[in-house]
Amino acid sequence: MKKLVLLFIWGTILCSSCAHKRAAHNTVLYVTKEEDMDNRRSKDANNKNNDRISQPSAKESSSSYELPRLTSQNKEQILLRLGYTLSYNPKTKIPRWVAWHLSANHTDGDIGRSNDYREDIDVPTPRANVEDYKGSTWSRGHMCPAGDNKWDYKAMSETFLLTNICPQHTSLNSGLWNRIEQDCRRWAKKYGDVYIVCGPVLLNQEHETIGINKVVVPEAFFKVILRLNPQPAAIGFIIRNNEGKKKRDQFVNNIDQVERITGIDFFPALPDEIEKKVEAYSNIEDWK
Repeated sequence: MKKLVLLFIWGTILCSSCAHKRAAHNTVLYVTKEEDMDNRRSKDANNKNNDRISQPSAKESSSSYELPRLTSQNKEQILLRLGYTLSYNPKTKIPRWVAWHLSANHTDGDIGRSNDYREDIDVPTPRANVEDYKGSTWSRGHMCPAGDNKWDYKAMSETFLLTNICPQHTSLNSGLWNRIEQDCRRWAKKYGDVYIVCGPVLLNQEHETIGINKVVVPEAFFKVILRLNPQPAAIGFIIRNNEGKKKRDQFVNNIDQVERITGIDFFPALPDEIEKKVEAYSNIEDWK
């Protein structure tokens, strides 16, 4: 068998067609060879020559388009939560990426912030805990934001697991990062839904760490957003972990640029020609 994937499964796995409602939030997948998990995605061959992607059907589910290509140059631990999917790096004690589908009806809700920051027992020790952040100058920066998960209490609470958190400059956390989170909710309302991936950028250098568990402080962060309507488009951002007061438009990148910086292959479930087209071009004017 060409692809070897060892799956350690905690909890009940629902079918992929119901992934956006997955109760199997504790599922953990270990990818132990540098291979794709393309069987988790399906491509419609009939769309390969089209310039437009139709809205995914309910059967296709919301889990297809946001997931990056899964590889394991090191050991990649995939955590499936109710509101997001996360690739965890046990060496850095922070995520490699966090991906989710944000629909218009999930942009608001009655659930308030739970603020129950806690260590994630689904990952091996040593791992980040709340004590690591105490006494540091870094805030606890959400990757998948609490504001995208007001639709369900469990989804909200799971955003406060420390595997979904990175040490983030306070001005960035409350400033530009928060602005882009609000933009994503506005875009989800405007276009019906968006597919989002974000995470840390680690430069090829020695990294600052915090706490007894040596949680790595990223030098920057990325966020990429895909929409399918009224026509497919994508936009990316790369932001230094100290630049919370500058204007958002200064940090716009196309997806190809973000891929080169992060080494992550985004939106591989798109038909190839559409993927190539949307990843080569980004213009913030198309999103206003």
